[in-house]
Amino acid sequence: MASVGVTHSPPLVIGATGGSGTRVIARIARHAGYNLGSRLNSSEDALEFYSFHDIWINPFVSAQGRGEAMTPWQSARMKEGFHAALARHIPEAERRRTRWGWKAPRSIYLLSFLFAQFPQLKFIHVLRDGRDMALSPNQNQLRKHGRAALRWRERLFRSIPERSALLWEKINLRAADYAKARLRENYLLVRFEDLCAEPLETTARIVNFLEAPIDPAPIAQTEITAPKTLGRWRDCSPRIVSRLETLAAASLRRFGYLN
Repeated sequence: MASVGVTHSPPLVIGATGGSGTRVIARIARHAGYNLGSRLNSSEDALEFYSFHDIWINPFVSAQGRGEAMTPWQSARMKEGFHAALARHIPEAERRRTRWGWKAPRSIYLLSFLFAQFPQLKFIHVLRDGRDMALSPNQNQLRKHGRAALRWRERLFRSIPERSALLWEKINLRAADYAKARLRENYLLVRFEDLCAEPLETTARIVNFLEAPIDPAPIAQTEITAPKTLGRWRDCSPRIVSRLETLAAASLRRFGYLN
């Protein structure tokens, strides 16, 4: 049985909707001295949380959407499954000796659950323009969690980009609102566009948030390269872009993507 005790050092969690640029944030965190585990995929996601997320995100998000809590049995099983995954990711004894955490983008769906386990956790919320996200070929989160996160009226007669934009809006607004209210100084929002446009300044913000006494300049120089897909929405049909901007106007404005 995995231990469910809270360790002395709270974790760093890096989350986002899929394809937002979390890999470079993980690399910056490693430079800052964080152990993010060793069993990772090519995107440097922590693999031990995959099955846990597949099992529990939809029941958790569905209950949230109804304004209800999960049953006591579900809550107990979810907590047990999480701590079992955590013990496989980095054993508790190792966590006690280092600054640690994980990069698993879908953690963003479970922020309130994670806060209940670790009230002092640090959360880096990585954000990328919702128009880019809606037009990305990576729609794994929509495929896996769209039915749980979106109401049937939001799914009915919508194209994949439209549903993706609605999911981007809902998940990012919910996470930002919760983190600002509860995590406060342990929350950092990083726009991927800012990281690419101002690599040194944005890397310095991340390093300062992680309280790491290191020079951000060489990290920014070696780790940050803007992908060719950045701003892909500008090459799309104006009619489609206008539709996406109408659907997600509130969040695009809030996060600085629309005037």
